[in-house]
Amino acid sequence: MLSKEIRQHFPILNQEINGHPLVYLDSGASSQKPLQVIEAISNYYKFDNSNVHRGVHTLGNRATEGYEGAREKVRNFINAKSTEEIIFTRGATTALNTVAQSYGRANVGEGDEIVITYMEHHANIIPWQQLAKEKGAVLKYIDLEEDGTLSLDKVREAVTERTKVVSVMYVSNVLGTMNPIKEITEIAHANGAVMVVDGAQAAPHMKVDVQKLDCDFLAFSGHKMCGPTGIGVLYGKRDLLNQMEPVETGGEMIDFVGLYESTWKELPWKFEAGTPIIAGAIGLGAAIDYLEEIGMDAIEQHEHEIANYAMERMSTIEGLTIYGPADPGKRAGIITFNLEEVHPHDVATVLDMNGIAVRAGHHCAQPLMKWLDVSATARASFYIYNTVDDVDRLVEGLRVAKEYFSDVY
Repeated sequence: MLSKEIRQHFPILNQEINGHPLVYLDSGASSQKPLQVIEAISNYYKFDNSNVHRGVHTLGNRATEGYEGAREKVRNFINAKSTEEIIFTRGATTALNTVAQSYGRANVGEGDEIVITYMEHHANIIPWQQLAKEKGAVLKYIDLEEDGTLSLDKVREAVTERTKVVSVMYVSNVLGTMNPIKEITEIAHANGAVMVVDGAQAAPHMKVDVQKLDCDFLAFSGHKMCGPTGIGVLYGKRDLLNQMEPVETGGEMIDFVGLYESTWKELPWKFEAGTPIIAGAIGLGAAIDYLEEIGMDAIEQHEHEIANYAMERMSTIEGLTIYGPADPGKRAGIITFNLEEVHPHDVATVLDMNGIAVRAGHHCAQPLMKWLDVSATARASFYIYNTVDDVDRLVEGLRVAKEYFSDVY
């Protein structure tokens, strides 16, 4: 496992909540930030604050170098062929909406199919719902296996020659399921469809190689991978991005503006209208530096070990149901659960009183909640700064919650 010294890089963890040392188990919603990232953002504002691309003065050049340097770091991080394929966005949600509104509107027509799964986050459902309504297309769902995994046979049944887009999350933010994206991409391409990947829960935790996956688009957010909020990435294959129209227009993304016609800049700036997210990109670049120094393989291994230990410990609690694959090789560092006859919000409240932060609710995955036949769940999501001691505290807190509500009821 990773050294406990990593925790010292995260100042927010060195505090007490309700009289107890903080145990942060909500990284699936947003990760904490190391000092290296905080200082990179602070230094930009202290020393280099300026707009990018437009000025010839020193501060403008420094800001531009930082911003475009971050783009190269992202390119290398996901092994894209070119920085032209890296678009900075406000987050994974904006990235997915961009694909639906630009590529989707131009290529999906009446009767065409868009294929997704029941486990998708709302950010990978609603843009396709809206596109299907607008175009008269058919939105199809790939059903899940009983353990919350995807069967490639069911993928093959769902994807047909009418399918234009297949959009699937790499890792489920509820079940922790790790989906076989490379194989699904092959099925999509064999039927002439493009493959869109929601990588929000994958990019922070494992090595993502877009060339090996051969996906056409990939979306992820900075705030889940030690970076700041308000910055994300859309990766797209250059040929596809070149064909697409921008969904936001204005300054910076233009080549020439006339009274009645305008032309666009080349990639990637065509999709980055207005003053870009400069500090966010620099913070994301620092986060990538930090994660790569640790090593993505080491991060993935650490989270698997923590999650496996948590599965073993939590399985000893009578009346606790864990959702998702039982096979540890099929799941990431996310454990979603319910305590019998106790609402997950009540569970989360008791845990918070003991200094333990977990998520409770539908996790922006209401279709999946319906599939699970529950209204809500609690979720513990692990990251590089979590330890087996955190898991022990979680299990102890769950036992306290169970005992408290058994007395109440």
